[in-house]
Amino acid sequence: MTTVSTKPYLLRAIHQWCTDNGYTPYIAVKVGASAKVPVQFVRDGQIVLDISYEATSGLDMNNTAIQFKARFGGVSRDIYIPVENVAAIYASENGQGMGFEPTEPETGVLPDDEPPKKPTLTRIK
Repeated sequence: MTTVSTKPYLLRAIHQWCTDNGYTPYIAVKVGASAKVPVQFVRDGQIVLDISYEATSGLDMNNTAIQFKARFGGVSRDIYIPVENVAAIYASENGQGMGFEPTEPETGVLPDDEPPKKPTLTRIK
C-alpha cells in the first residue's frame, strides 16, 4: 500500500492555524507546466498567492492540488497548484509557517484556458 505524503496535511493544518489566529495564509509556488496561474504575475519561475477565504472562492486543498478562483486585476481566474509545487506556506503578517522542497516542476506555464495535467504525488524530501 502506498503512503500519501504528509505535505498536503501540513498545508491544510497551517492554513487552518493562520485562519484561526486572524492571519493571512500565503503560499509560494514553483510554477511549472502543471500549474494554472496568471502568467503575468510569475517572477523567476515563482508566484506568491494569498489563499485566505477572503481572497479566494471555492478553495479546495486536497491531497493532490490546491484549487480556487481568485480575482487578478478585477478578472476572475481559475487557479490550480499541484501540491508538489508548493515551496512554502506562511502567515503574511509574521512570516511564520513552513517551507518545503518542491519537486522540480516542468518548464513552462499553462495558459488560463488549457486544462491542467493530472499531477503525481511525491514525498517531502
